[in-house]
Amino acid sequence: MASSTAGAARSSRSVTYDIVYVGLFAVLIAICSWISIPATVPFTLQTMGVFLAVSILGGRRGTLSVLVYILLGAVGIPVFAGFTGGIGILLGNTGGYIIGFLLSALAMWGIEKLAGNGWGVQLVSMLIGLLICYAFGTVWFMVVYTRGNGPVSLAAVLGWCVIPFIIPDLIKIAIAMLIGPRIRKYANIH
Repeated sequence: MASSTAGAARSSRSVTYDIVYVGLFAVLIAICSWISIPATVPFTLQTMGVFLAVSILGGRRGTLSVLVYILLGAVGIPVFAGFTGGIGILLGNTGGYIIGFLLSALAMWGIEKLAGNGWGVQLVSMLIGLLICYAFGTVWFMVVYTRGNGPVSLAAVLGWCVIPFIIPDLIKIAIAMLIGPRIRKYANIH
Protein backbone atom coordinates (compact mmCIF):
# COMPACT_ATOMS: atom_id res chain seq x y z
CA MET A 1 0.00 0.00 0.00
CA ALA A 2 2.82 2.42 0.86
CA SER A 3 4.43 1.87 -2.54
CA SER A 4 1.19 2.66 -4.40
CA THR A 5 0.74 5.82 -2.30
CA ALA A 6 4.31 6.90 -3.08
CA GLY A 7 3.73 6.18 -6.78
CA ALA A 8 0.53 8.22 -6.78
CA ALA A 9 2.31 11.12 -5.05
CA ARG A 10 5.12 10.96 -7.62
CA SER A 11 2.57 10.86 -10.46
CA SER A 12 0.66 13.83 -9.00
CA ARG A 13 3.90 15.77 -8.63
CA SER A 14 4.82 14.98 -12.22
CA VAL A 15 1.45 16.21 -13.50
CA THR A 16 1.83 19.39 -11.45
CA TYR A 17 5.29 20.01 -12.92
CA ASP A 18 3.95 19.36 -16.42
CA ILE A 19 1.17 21.93 -15.92
CA VAL A 20 3.63 24.50 -14.55
CA TYR A 21 6.14 23.95 -17.37
CA VAL A 22 3.44 24.12 -20.07
CA GLY A 23 2.05 27.34 -18.61
CA LEU A 24 5.49 28.86 -18.14
CA PHE A 25 6.48 28.22 -21.75
CA ALA A 26 3.12 29.47 -23.08
CA VAL A 27 3.93 32.72 -21.27
CA LEU A 28 7.48 32.67 -22.69
CA ILE A 29 6.09 32.39 -26.22
CA ALA A 30 3.72 35.31 -25.48
CA ILE A 31 6.60 37.44 -24.20
CA CYS A 32 8.59 36.53 -27.31
CA SER A 33 5.66 37.68 -29.46
CA TRP A 34 5.56 41.05 -27.75
CA ILE A 35 9.16 41.73 -28.78
CA SER A 36 8.11 42.85 -32.22
CA ILE A 37 9.12 44.94 -35.21
CA PRO A 38 6.02 45.82 -37.27
CA ALA A 39 5.90 44.58 -40.89
CA THR A 40 3.41 42.75 -43.16
CA VAL A 41 4.21 39.79 -40.91
CA PRO A 42 5.76 41.27 -37.74
CA PHE A 43 9.32 40.32 -36.84
CA THR A 44 9.03 38.63 -33.43
CA LEU A 45 10.81 36.06 -31.31
CA GLN A 46 7.79 33.70 -31.30
CA THR A 47 9.51 31.03 -33.36
CA MET A 48 12.41 31.02 -30.91
CA GLY A 49 9.90 30.56 -28.07
CA VAL A 50 8.38 27.59 -29.90
CA PHE A 51 11.81 26.06 -30.57
CA LEU A 52 12.84 26.54 -26.93
CA ALA A 53 9.59 25.04 -25.63
CA VAL A 54 10.00 21.84 -27.62
CA SER A 55 13.77 21.69 -27.09
CA ILE A 56 13.58 22.15 -23.32
CA LEU A 57 10.29 20.47 -22.46
CA GLY A 58 10.28 17.76 -25.09
CA GLY A 59 7.70 17.19 -27.78
CA ARG A 60 4.58 16.55 -25.71
CA ARG A 61 4.89 19.38 -23.20
CA GLY A 62 6.41 21.77 -25.74
CA THR A 63 3.52 21.19 -28.15
CA LEU A 64 1.02 21.66 -25.33
CA SER A 65 2.71 24.99 -24.52
CA VAL A 66 2.21 26.15 -28.09
CA LEU A 67 -1.41 24.99 -28.04
CA VAL A 68 -2.09 26.83 -24.77
CA TYR A 69 -0.48 29.97 -26.22
CA ILE A 70 -2.72 29.81 -29.31
CA LEU A 71 -5.84 29.11 -27.26
CA LEU A 72 -5.08 32.06 -24.95
CA GLY A 73 -4.82 34.29 -28.00
CA ALA A 74 -7.94 32.81 -29.59
CA VAL A 75 -10.09 33.74 -26.59
CA GLY A 76 -8.86 37.32 -26.75
CA ILE A 77 -5.96 37.48 -24.33
CA PRO A 78 -3.40 39.79 -25.99
CA VAL A 79 -0.58 37.27 -26.40
CA PHE A 80 0.04 37.74 -30.12
CA ALA A 81 2.39 40.25 -31.76
CA GLY A 82 1.52 43.86 -31.02
CA PHE A 83 -0.33 42.84 -27.84
CA THR A 84 -3.25 41.53 -29.90
CA GLY A 85 -5.53 38.58 -29.42
CA GLY A 86 -8.81 37.16 -30.61
CA ILE A 87 -10.05 34.73 -33.18
CA GLY A 88 -9.91 37.50 -35.80
CA ILE A 89 -6.11 37.47 -35.62
CA LEU A 90 -6.05 33.72 -36.22
CA LEU A 91 -8.47 34.04 -39.14
CA GLY A 92 -6.57 37.00 -40.63
CA ASN A 93 -3.73 37.07 -43.16
CA THR A 94 -1.02 36.08 -40.70
CA GLY A 95 -3.05 33.60 -38.64
CA GLY A 96 -1.66 30.69 -40.62
CA TYR A 97 1.81 31.40 -39.31
CA ILE A 98 0.52 31.29 -35.73
CA ILE A 99 -1.26 28.00 -36.40
CA GLY A 100 1.94 26.92 -38.17
CA PHE A 101 3.72 27.15 -34.80
CA LEU A 102 1.54 24.28 -33.60
CA LEU A 103 2.21 22.27 -36.76
CA SER A 104 5.94 22.93 -36.28
CA ALA A 105 5.81 21.71 -32.70
CA LEU A 106 3.85 18.60 -33.73
CA ALA A 107 6.43 17.83 -36.43
CA MET A 108 9.28 18.32 -33.97
CA TRP A 109 7.51 16.03 -31.49
CA GLY A 110 7.02 13.40 -34.19
CA ILE A 111 10.67 13.54 -35.19
CA GLU A 112 11.67 13.29 -31.51
CA LYS A 113 9.48 10.17 -31.17
CA LEU A 114 11.07 8.57 -34.24
CA ALA A 115 14.70 9.59 -33.87
CA GLY A 116 15.24 10.77 -30.28
CA ASN A 117 16.23 14.22 -29.13
CA GLY A 118 19.95 14.37 -29.80
CA TRP A 119 21.55 17.61 -30.93
CA GLY A 120 21.51 16.80 -34.66
CA VAL A 121 17.96 15.48 -34.53
CA GLN A 122 16.77 18.64 -32.78
CA LEU A 123 18.46 20.83 -35.37
CA VAL A 124 16.85 18.93 -38.25
CA SER A 125 13.46 18.94 -36.50
CA MET A 126 13.63 22.72 -35.98
CA LEU A 127 14.50 23.28 -39.63
CA ILE A 128 11.66 21.01 -40.77
CA GLY A 129 9.31 22.69 -38.29
CA LEU A 130 10.26 26.10 -39.66
CA LEU A 131 9.61 24.95 -43.24
CA ILE A 132 6.20 23.59 -42.23
CA CYS A 133 5.33 26.89 -40.55
CA TYR A 134 6.44 28.84 -43.62
CA ALA A 135 4.49 26.57 -45.99
CA PHE A 136 1.26 26.52 -44.01
CA GLY A 137 1.41 30.23 -43.20
CA THR A 138 2.14 31.19 -46.80
CA VAL A 139 -0.74 29.17 -48.23
CA TRP A 140 -3.05 30.59 -45.53
CA PHE A 141 -1.87 34.15 -46.27
CA MET A 142 -2.47 33.71 -49.99
CA VAL A 143 -6.00 32.35 -49.49
CA VAL A 144 -7.07 35.01 -46.99
CA TYR A 145 -5.39 37.85 -48.86
CA THR A 146 -6.94 36.79 -52.16
CA ARG A 147 -10.43 36.71 -50.61
CA GLY A 148 -10.09 40.25 -49.31
CA ASN A 149 -7.87 41.95 -51.87
CA GLY A 150 -7.77 39.89 -55.05
CA PRO A 151 -5.14 37.55 -56.43
CA VAL A 152 -1.57 37.71 -55.18
CA SER A 153 1.43 35.85 -56.53
CA LEU A 154 3.40 33.30 -54.57
CA ALA A 155 6.54 35.35 -55.24
CA ALA A 156 4.94 38.43 -53.67
CA VAL A 157 3.84 36.54 -50.57
CA LEU A 158 7.24 34.89 -50.19
CA GLY A 159 8.81 38.34 -50.50
CA TRP A 160 6.53 39.74 -47.78
CA CYS A 161 6.26 36.80 -45.41
CA VAL A 162 9.16 34.37 -45.79
CA ILE A 163 12.33 35.69 -47.41
CA PRO A 164 12.88 38.54 -44.93
CA PHE A 165 12.52 36.06 -42.06
CA ILE A 166 14.87 33.29 -43.17
CA ILE A 167 18.11 34.67 -41.69
CA PRO A 168 16.48 35.89 -38.45
CA ASP A 169 14.73 32.54 -38.01
CA LEU A 170 17.98 30.63 -38.60
CA ILE A 171 19.59 32.81 -35.92
CA LYS A 172 16.69 31.99 -33.57
CA ILE A 173 17.26 28.29 -34.23
CA ALA A 174 20.96 28.71 -33.46
CA ILE A 175 20.14 30.49 -30.19
CA ALA A 176 17.60 27.82 -29.24
CA MET A 177 20.15 25.10 -30.05
CA LEU A 178 22.74 26.88 -27.93
CA ILE A 179 20.71 27.65 -24.83
CA GLY A 180 17.92 25.02 -24.92
CA PRO A 181 20.00 22.00 -23.85
CA ARG A 182 21.77 24.04 -21.17
CA ILE A 183 18.51 25.24 -19.66
CA ARG A 184 17.10 21.70 -19.77
CA LYS A 185 20.19 20.35 -18.03
CA TYR A 186 20.53 23.03 -15.35
CA ALA A 187 16.81 23.23 -14.64
CA ASN A 188 16.79 19.43 -14.44
CA ILE A 189 13.73 19.16 -16.67
CA HIS A 190 12.86 15.61 -17.65
